[in-house]
Amino acid sequence: MRERVRAILITPGGNLLTIKRVRPQMAPYWVLPGGGVERDDASVESALHREIREELAGEAMVHSLVHIEDQSGERQYFFLARIRQWDPARRSGPEFADPARGEYIVEEVPLTSAALAQIALKPEPIAELLAEHTTELFQLADLRAA
Repeated sequence: MRERVRAILITPGGNLLTIKRVRPQMAPYWVLPGGGVERDDASVESALHREIREELAGEAMVHSLVHIEDQSGERQYFFLARIRQWDPARRSGPEFADPARGEYIVEEVPLTSAALAQIALKPEPIAELLAEHTTELFQLADLRAA
């Protein structure tokens, strides 16, 4: 089974850090930063840190694993984390070298049910989970004081 990691990244302003995907002949959609676990990764959490460095040129403080999604022979691990700084101009993932893959636009989205309902966040089960539990996730990581 292929394993992937995703970060529910909370910014200093209390927003959710997302990546807006704009691909030819498709409606835009949003994803959480992350990607595939590689053989060289010591753990799924180390894979998450690598992906955040590649996709955002940032470092995150991981709080906890909050959800596991099994779908179509793939397992995705969703971690709640804080991120203080990132620089999309310095990202280094291989996906950014291929213009045919479309755009990867880093966007902050308010961590509210109303704001999340305005974007097409994928996969849908995590979008629903976030919309239902925004307050609890925010408090769980004690992010108001961060």
